[in-house]
Amino acid sequence: MKRSSTLFLKVAVIFIGIPVLALCLFLLPQIANEANEAAERGSDLAYVVYGLLMVMYVSAIPFYFALYQSFNLLSYIDKNQAFSELSVRALKKIKKCAITISGLYVVAIPFVYIIAEVDDAPGLIIIGMVMILAPMVIAVFAAVLQRLLQEAIDIKSENDLIV
Repeated sequence: MKRSSTLFLKVAVIFIGIPVLALCLFLLPQIANEANEAAERGSDLAYVVYGLLMVMYVSAIPFYFALYQSFNLLSYIDKNQAFSELSVRALKKIKKCAITISGLYVVAIPFVYIIAEVDDAPGLIIIGMVMILAPMVIAVFAAVLQRLLQEAIDIKSENDLIV
């Protein structure tokens, strides 16, 4: 793979992280402030919002770790180490991060259900399900790539022993 395509993918990884960082720095604190004001007025729904915000903040940690591993994987490709155990480990970590994110949003679904019930907005549950299914798709994709890469490494090592 040419350096220009991996450079493009590295830039894409960085641009994927920017909106999530902006969300964590600007939008979620604003929602927390509004939930604070609602809690002061005596609304019990504010505590549901706190739970949902906590899940969103915690899910940012494995998200950025997976982006870091993706960046490392692209660096391995640049160094012609794509077919190495390092790449397999990076894919395994990406898979685990995606499963963790999906699990966190499974925990958050009851909060989403309560908010959807109060606001009479059933579309929120669909959005919550997307937040579960999207990381699971990434986890399955990473698992398939991990398995294919491991088999390619095994075949390469067998061929090296034969010759």
